[in-house]
Amino acid sequence: MKLNWGTGIVIAIIGFISFIMYFVISMSTGKSYNHDLVSDKYYQKELEYQETITATKNAKALKENISIEQSIGGLIVNFPKDFDYTKISGKVFLYRPSNKQLDFEIPISLSKTYLLVPEKRLLGGRWNISVSWNYNNTAYFYQKELIY
Repeated sequence: MKLNWGTGIVIAIIGFISFIMYFVISMSTGKSYNHDLVSDKYYQKELEYQETITATKNAKALKENISIEQSIGGLIVNFPKDFDYTKISGKVFLYRPSNKQLDFEIPISLSKTYLLVPEKRLLGGRWNISVSWNYNNTAYFYQKELIY
C-alpha cells in the first residue's frame, strides 16, 4: 500500500491530537497533581471582602499601626502603644504559599503590648501574615508578606 502526502499529513495530525488529549486527560485526572484553591471557603471569603477593605482603611488611619519584627524567639507582633492591650481581641493567621499544611492561626490574647509567634511553628521561607483585630468595636486588618 502506498501512502501519499495527504494521507501522511492526516495521520500526523491525528497522532498529534491523540498525544495532546492523552496529556490533558492524564493531568486533569491524576491523583499526584494538586488543583486546590487557596482557601477551602473561597467564595464565602469573597463575599466578606468588603469588611476586610473597611478594616484595612481603619488600620491605615491609625497614628501607629501594627509592626512586625523578627527575634530569636520568633515573630513579635507589636500593637499600637496608645491602645489598652486588654481590650484587643482577634486572630493572627500565618499562610505558607508553598505548603498549606503549615498554615496556622493564633487567637490574640495579650498580657503585654505585643504577641509572640513561637519560632518552632515557623519554618524558613516566605509567609503571609494577616492580623485581624478589634478594639472598642472597631475592626482593623493588617497584612504583610515576610521572609522568615
